[in-house]
Amino acid sequence: MLIEDLNTKKSMREAFGKTLEVIGREDANVVVLDADLSGSTQTKFFAKSFPERFFDVGIAEQNMISTAAGLSMEGKIPFAATFAMFATGRTYDQIRNGVCYQNANVKIIGTHGGLTVGEDGATHQSLEDVSLMRGIPNMTVIVPADARECSEAVRYAYSHKGPVYIRISRNNVPDIFTEGYKLTNKVLTVVEGSDITLFSNGELLAECINAAKILAEKNISVKVVNVPFVKPLDKDGIIKAAVSTGIAVTAENHSIIGGLGSAVCETLSENHPLPVFRIGVEDKFGQSGTPDALLKLYGLDAASIAGRIEKIYDSIKIGN
Repeated sequence: MLIEDLNTKKSMREAFGKTLEVIGREDANVVVLDADLSGSTQTKFFAKSFPERFFDVGIAEQNMISTAAGLSMEGKIPFAATFAMFATGRTYDQIRNGVCYQNANVKIIGTHGGLTVGEDGATHQSLEDVSLMRGIPNMTVIVPADARECSEAVRYAYSHKGPVYIRISRNNVPDIFTEGYKLTNKVLTVVEGSDITLFSNGELLAECINAAKILAEKNISVKVVNVPFVKPLDKDGIIKAAVSTGIAVTAENHSIIGGLGSAVCETLSENHPLPVFRIGVEDKFGQSGTPDALLKLYGLDAASIAGRIEKIYDSIKIGN
């Protein structure tokens, strides 16, 4: 199920676009909306094959979401795509009241999520989108980790009745899952370990797998758990994985406020309190830079994650 070397990288955006095109061939009710970014979001594949079912609304993201909600009321299955910053921030009111309040069957795809938008800088680096979307009733939130899981997420969104938000990255990301992998709303252990449980998702999952390899050389055994569904959260799976080691760490390309880390903390504090440490962007904006440089600067690359976990583990051992 898992690829060991993580050397082959693919585009989640392309996986999204091509999967959407395939679904469009299977169901004539699928329609796609974009906000003048079809080349970046990769909805261009659908637009070329089904121009009569593709709607470029221009730089009018709020209108895009409202139009998608209207189309859903007529029995269509709309996928609305743009950068994550605009898909969730600029359109929050329309998503909350036009889509989720009505439980409309709208699928929102936020591309270019997180710090790794890179040189576009803080205005385009969506670090709050998961927090915004998981706080709205009726919304499902998925953060896939590689191209294959992204394709599966698009398939899931199509089959699911109700609002879905899928957050994907700009960068090409390592292949993690082999052919035949099926996405479910359950957590999945991708690296076995006994000392610390590390929960992650999205493009940071590969960094966490590599961090676990670094720590294994220092005799620290890290269980790495993939959490693609931030909402609804697999609470039983989270609790079981955390309890198995007694220490939990979360890592995400997102603010530590309101995202995966908060979701895990909420679950464990209410059901089985134990130490939880959050790794992510700490209540600050991003800045312009290359994706790799930004991950390192904000402590989200494999080496930085490994260093942080080593300090956590050593401090707890000393405390005991």
